[in-house]
Amino acid sequence: MRRSGSTTVDGPSSPWAPVIEIGGTHALAALVNVRDTCVDAASKRAVALDSSAPANEILARIASCARALDAPRATTWGVAVPGPFDYARGIGRFHGVGKFEALNGVSLRGGLTRAVDPQAQMVFLNDAEAFGIGEWIAGAAAGHDRAVALTLGTGVGSTFLDAGQAVRHREDVPPGGSVHRLQIGGRPLEETVSRRAFLARYAELSGMAHVDDDVRGLARRAAGDGTARAVFDDAYRALGEVLGPWLTRFGATTLVLGGSIAGSWNLVAPPLANGLRTTEPTLEHTLSIVPATLGQDAALLGAAVHAARCRLRSR
Repeated sequence: MRRSGSTTVDGPSSPWAPVIEIGGTHALAALVNVRDTCVDAASKRAVALDSSAPANEILARIASCARALDAPRATTWGVAVPGPFDYARGIGRFHGVGKFEALNGVSLRGGLTRAVDPQAQMVFLNDAEAFGIGEWIAGAAAGHDRAVALTLGTGVGSTFLDAGQAVRHREDVPPGGSVHRLQIGGRPLEETVSRRAFLARYAELSGMAHVDDDVRGLARRAAGDGTARAVFDDAYRALGEVLGPWLTRFGATTLVLGGSIAGSWNLVAPPLANGLRTTEPTLEHTLSIVPATLGQDAALLGAAVHAARCRLRSR
């Protein structure tokens, strides 16, 4: 029997599951109670990550975070990680995306299993998918049969949920269930809605040769800078226009917005809603647009639920 804070963890029959959430700048590990849909706050362990570091350094940092948990041996770990990634095999596919390039072709499953617990099973899912499942289980999407969740930050992450199950390959969702694969004006969506696109558009409109800022900094600037606000208005209205038909086709009744930029609600929700109404006027009456409620716990909970589902399928 093991303890983490006030949490008792006693092996395969325990409702507590260890999880890891990997972001571009951090890794976070925690114990999650799937039965009670709660994250043990006292168990959380976080480390900073340098996404440009060598593979062995990145893996060592993630493993150190995981080993700090008082997790049971020979259990199933849920690991939420951004794409591109081979989730079935646990292998990085980070080529030409500006992050984790050293992990391209590297087995995170093998590296983490060896470093954390050779008897453990590591199962992987997309971080936006983990976020959406968490919000459906115990957050803003709870009670909706058809829900769509977006994470807005350096780009757009998405998941289409049918009764809490992510839909990736069906006629009523975009390819792979990924909004970022859509096009705006005949160009890839990320040429309009991404950190790179926001900063380039602001530089163009303002006449500045270089914008030394990140997306959150640009969002803060928008409070008193009409040009910065126009960048967000144009981008999220365009996102709404291309997303609207898919929401109608999928039959979504709620759209949950999370991620770093979603915190600037007045910059995101109004133009996004305007774009949705432009192409799908009926969504104004059939779709609720709401902020995520669980914060970082959403992805942790979603990863734990994924691990529990994998355990059940393997029995």
